[in-house]
Amino acid sequence: MRATRAIIHIDRFCENVKRIREKIGRAPLICVPVKADAYGHGAVPVARAAIDAGARYLAVATVDEGVDLRAAGIRAPILVLSLPLPEELADAARLRLSLLLGDEDMVKEAARAAEQIGEKLAVHLKIDTGMGRVGCRPEAASALAVHIASFRSLVYAGTATHLSVADSRMPEDSDYTKKQVRIFTQSIESIRARGVDPGIVHAANSGAILLHEDAYFDMVRPGILLYGYSPVEHPSITVNPVMELVTRIVLIKTVRRGEALSYGRTWIASEDTRIATIPVGYGDGLPRGLSGNFSVYIRRCLYPLAGRICMDQCMIDLGNDTDIRRWDEVTIFGGNAQSAADIAVKLGTIPYEITCNINKRVPRVYTSLF
Repeated sequence: MRATRAIIHIDRFCENVKRIREKIGRAPLICVPVKADAYGHGAVPVARAAIDAGARYLAVATVDEGVDLRAAGIRAPILVLSLPLPEELADAARLRLSLLLGDEDMVKEAARAAEQIGEKLAVHLKIDTGMGRVGCRPEAASALAVHIASFRSLVYAGTATHLSVADSRMPEDSDYTKKQVRIFTQSIESIRARGVDPGIVHAANSGAILLHEDAYFDMVRPGILLYGYSPVEHPSITVNPVMELVTRIVLIKTVRRGEALSYGRTWIASEDTRIATIPVGYGDGLPRGLSGNFSVYIRRCLYPLAGRICMDQCMIDLGNDTDIRRWDEVTIFGGNAQSAADIAVKLGTIPYEITCNINKRVPRVYTSLF
């Protein structure tokens, strides 16, 4: 195994599930998103841990992601959150994936594909209450629900919406979320008024779990909260980061005063110093934008990067007087070091992007599995 690896703390993930369960109470189901390879943590191991921890549903972004889970023997209900292509519908039906659909044409295509192979395809109706991405307009929801229920090859399994600013405490954003929940509730009532069972009703993401209990309904879909990061400041529950990115020093050398390092000669030694090379770079998902603005942990002390991050390597300034040795372990984030959220702040992004970008060439090491 190579020096650079992502340690995935499954025990922390399961503890995060437990804390979310304590927050929402016993009634709502939990749907665990394992899309984008479980936010970079490994879809199959995380999916298995989620089910063992009490989750009833899994969610993916694409049919292919669902195919991978089924190939690994995972039988739990899997909801595909993004719209599939028509040619993917037969696989979705064959593998008993559930689709999130919000327009008449896709409903017809799904019904036709399922009927052709003699399967029933589960469908969740997506209502756009203000996200503006996919889904039917609220005033069209009841008619589309009747339409879905009319096909023998479809099973109307649920009704959903997505909350766009549920993670914000700003009064105007809080009001907007309350409006979305109100519109969604009215849409559910209109569906029931047409004599159609809306199935599992779900809306709450991580932000809503923390700030909007009225959005819990029958099922919640916590995302980043499960992986150890809160989308809001001062959250009502504590979760712990699941991923820890580590590597090892492969070389230490002396650099003289006035000598430059890395591409662009952006770093020049102000005095004689010891420089360590570590085998991690932007080719692994360590953002190049951290160059000149990032430190790593070695033996619980911080050491700054020196020069630009390269594709496969970067360098650390150890100072002229150091007891750090070749092969010592280096923590990039997680563990006792800064978190992916701290890195995200430096880059003006969100921790989702940091963990998702740790790519496949970085091996995952799981600390515990059920």
